[in-house]
Amino acid sequence: MTATITAFERSPDRGNGLARDMRLRWALEEVGQPYEVRLLSFKAMKEPAHLALQPFGQIPTYEEGDLALFESGAIVLHIAERHPGLLPSDPNARVRAIMWMFAALNTLEPPIFDRSLVRILERDKPWYEERLSALDEIIRKRLDGLVNHLGEADWLDGAFSAGDLLMVTVLRRLQGSGMLEARPNLAAYIARAEARPAYRRAFEAQRAVFDAAAAE
Repeated sequence: MTATITAFERSPDRGNGLARDMRLRWALEEVGQPYEVRLLSFKAMKEPAHLALQPFGQIPTYEEGDLALFESGAIVLHIAERHPGLLPSDPNARVRAIMWMFAALNTLEPPIFDRSLVRILERDKPWYEERLSALDEIIRKRLDGLVNHLGEADWLDGAFSAGDLLMVTVLRRLQGSGMLEARPNLAAYIARAEARPAYRRAFEAQRAVFDAAAAE
């Protein structure tokens, strides 16, 4: 049965692949599974039909048969557990890949996402510079830990996994900040991921949605 995911009808990231539906698209492309996309306006995201699937009025959601899920990390884990390609078969390597999924979403993403919001919503506030500086310091320390772990390796733990997929989607929010450029192994890590055919297919699919909306 073909899964259906939800995505922004008009993504605020201007088609740059930062919205969290990109994680689902990429995961499904990596495991070779077809999927359909239901596009939602910001208004529709707050209406009862969508709130029944996602009580916080966000995207993405995932529906397959009688299964409905929200939270991108949980959905990527579900996809990875059901189809080969994103989790190793070795039990220890498998749980380490899941560990890196949690690290991406719990350790790296919160300050990185907060930084994005602060730069958009608080730029005119008197505390802006201090708040941004504090977040940048937290982010740099966490990036340095990641730099030391990754070293010269291609991926976080052997072969590419769901841990890398989520980590890259988180780190991409820092492109242009100078933080990745100052850490060449992280910049190269992201470039390797972006060069994967599954990533390119997912990116082009979500970008086509933005281009179509912009052309209206």
